[in-house]
Amino acid sequence: MTKLFAYPLTVIYFILFGLTLVIFHPIQWLCLNVFGYKAHKISVDWLQFFIMRCLNVLGTRFSFSNPFQISSNQPVIIVANHQSMYDIPPLIWYMRKHHVKFISKKELGKGIPSVSFNLRHGGSALIDRKNPKQAIKAIEDFSHYIETTKRAAVIFPEGTRSRTGTPKPFQRKGLLTLFEHIPSATIVPVTINNSWKTLRYGKFPMGLGAHITFTVHEPIILSDSKDHIALINNIEQTITSSVKS
Repeated sequence: MTKLFAYPLTVIYFILFGLTLVIFHPIQWLCLNVFGYKAHKISVDWLQFFIMRCLNVLGTRFSFSNPFQISSNQPVIIVANHQSMYDIPPLIWYMRKHHVKFISKKELGKGIPSVSFNLRHGGSALIDRKNPKQAIKAIEDFSHYIETTKRAAVIFPEGTRSRTGTPKPFQRKGLLTLFEHIPSATIVPVTINNSWKTLRYGKFPMGLGAHITFTVHEPIILSDSKDHIALINNIEQTITSSVKS
């Protein structure tokens, strides 16, 4: 019965989601080209807010737990598990004071209203997964940008989404590159739960009633750690131990 209700609600969601992307695309362009970065960032933040409201149509709820004070005057590396594309809007919205940027596959840099524009012009990195040399260079350039501007880089070390919620092993190369080139960073591990349930039936219909939770773990000062491999292992353990089946 739940799946039956999911069909019409998914249609309504897709209409609202599509309208949101189309409406915010020219708003982003105007903000960036007329008023500059700060205005563009605000438009991107509010885009995420309205995407989250679109998801409310499906009964999706969001909870974000962060008991820690994280300075916005230092670069931040947010490390999280990855369950669906719906991990992204809440991270941008709830961590917005840190100017959240992403490492994304290059295919997302074109063809998607609002999303592609922000990835190309908002400070994120676009990488070619089939070209490791290009990917590493893009991550290095992105790292220098984050270190210089004291903004936040989000990385999903699993490399791809977990469609069942079960974490995949962390890939170390991207994290090691960020650690090397953002030496003054504070690392913020985040565990995401239940995002995968929005796609429990596949892309259509979407799952109803998912309660997506974000748990921020104790921040880590990167410069306090000399063994980056051990640090990655500890971060992975911290994040995955809080993933619920």
